[in-house]
Amino acid sequence: MPRYIGLLRGVNVGGHAKLPMTKLRELIESLGHTEVQTLIQSGNVVFSSPRKVTSGSIESALERELGLTVPVVLRTPAELQRILAENPFPGADPASLHVGFMSRKPPAAAIRELDTARFAPEEVAVRGLELYFHLPNGMGHAKLPPYIDRRLGMPTTVRNWRTVTKLLEIARH
Repeated sequence: MPRYIGLLRGVNVGGHAKLPMTKLRELIESLGHTEVQTLIQSGNVVFSSPRKVTSGSIESALERELGLTVPVVLRTPAELQRILAENPFPGADPASLHVGFMSRKPPAAAIRELDTARFAPEEVAVRGLELYFHLPNGMGHAKLPPYIDRRLGMPTTVRNWRTVTKLLEIARH
């Protein structure tokens, strides 16, 4: 049965969009999905489904059942495996790596117009639907991710490398 990884944007961050993970699991199960597991409190859910799943179906259920309007990005285990394998910063400390998952591909012109050099030593690489961030001083004080978010205007949710790796591990079992 196909497995999916659901990534909710902005859940339980800074006191906004509070969503207990038990409620998220119950909601996903109520949609007919099985083998539901969550990871940490920031809106990560792994599940199986006998049918094709869309972000919209989960977003609608979140709004209808819990009153939450949050973007949801879906990936498969194969996509997470590819994302990890294509790391454009292979020499970087994994603790400084983050992946931004976009819901759709940004226009090529918007990518070309990015002025990221001024954020050094922070770096970003855009690969399809993913943004790879190398943030040597951590995410907490990073200036590059908010700049990218504003400039590209794509619904994006960011996870650290360790979380992406753990989500893949959960999805494979």
